[in-house]
Amino acid sequence: MITIGLIREGKKPADHRVALTPAQCKWIHRENNNIRIVAQTSPIRCFTDREYSLAGVTIQEDMSNCDILLGIKEVPVDMLIDGKTYLFFSHTRKEQPHNRKLLQEIIAREITLIDYECMEHEDGQRIIGFGFFAGVVGAHNGVMAYGSRTGLYQLERVYKQKDFRELIHTYFGLRLPNLKIAVTGSGRVAHGVLEVMNLIGIHEVEPDDYMKRRFAYPVYTQLKGQDLYRHKITGTYSREDFHRHPDQYDCTFLPYSTQTDILLNGIYWDKAIPRLFQRQDISADTFIIQTIADITDDIGGSVPINLGDQTIENPIYGVDRNSFEKTAPYLPGSIDIMSVGNLPNELPRDASRYFGEQLIKYVLEDLLQNGSDVITRATITEKGRLTQAFDYLKNYAGLQV
Repeated sequence: MITIGLIREGKKPADHRVALTPAQCKWIHRENNNIRIVAQTSPIRCFTDREYSLAGVTIQEDMSNCDILLGIKEVPVDMLIDGKTYLFFSHTRKEQPHNRKLLQEIIAREITLIDYECMEHEDGQRIIGFGFFAGVVGAHNGVMAYGSRTGLYQLERVYKQKDFRELIHTYFGLRLPNLKIAVTGSGRVAHGVLEVMNLIGIHEVEPDDYMKRRFAYPVYTQLKGQDLYRHKITGTYSREDFHRHPDQYDCTFLPYSTQTDILLNGIYWDKAIPRLFQRQDISADTFIIQTIADITDDIGGSVPINLGDQTIENPIYGVDRNSFEKTAPYLPGSIDIMSVGNLPNELPRDASRYFGEQLIKYVLEDLLQNGSDVITRATITEKGRLTQAFDYLKNYAGLQV
């Protein structure tokens, strides 16, 4: 018998999402007699203790008898249990400074850490995540912020809706001006963004037309890798080569800033990938973007004027076009930035249901049996030791190099 524990989220601000919904737990119990799922009691989870209990899940505080512990966000160090196997988003693979202590404690406590973010298909595509609903909420919030800045329309807040279906109802009758929106990326986040674009009646146009024309109705264009990057020498784009040598490419986004009112950014970024633009570019009169929803949310990353996270309740801030300092939103001399690290938490029940489906479909069986290449590649530490694929984190983790 293998016991899986759904741990209580401890990171602040509070996150309401879960790895498995009550209905999914009930299905797993029915399909496999060798699995027992327990849930740590939680007052903040989007599904209540009672809902889990009615689905046949035992509610308990002590998780020490569990073989595998499933969470969502980073586990506070004082909640870690020595020697256990954890699955959660650790946000350590990019050597994020604020999670260095977490990785150090995981190593010291001889914990096995399997990171959802590192689970990838052979072609490098992420297997599991909340990207679609991050895209939905991020796109909504970006369009909402532009309406608040201009006063031309008003959108309701996502988190005040019961679910995604109720959110869709808030779009009925919405009339938007002839704005232009640039959507970057082609993964799950971008798919969520495009879902909102279609729901609110924004027409898609090709990048060339987007650059050459103004329209009498609202439009968006989707900018994928081939639209955003060019090799410094050859002037061409190869997806495979770009992923191997991103430092050898330039970003070609800047001309779009002369035609764009709202930027909805959903591209993956790390330190070797060129930014969409440079910080000083926002001072130019030709840079007309007024609102940026940085859905991928890397501080100082692909959007270099991302100055840090806001909260779900207060998601927007301004950046002064000349001093580059943080300001209140909607000021005349600023650009509005939407950057929130847990956007899917605005639709926690929908997002959790989607996440659990992927977990069951692609991960659970391998996790419970003899593992797989997917599990191996996503394992950052095994019983407190960095695995070979993540040996580059030694210095970050404070180990001798």
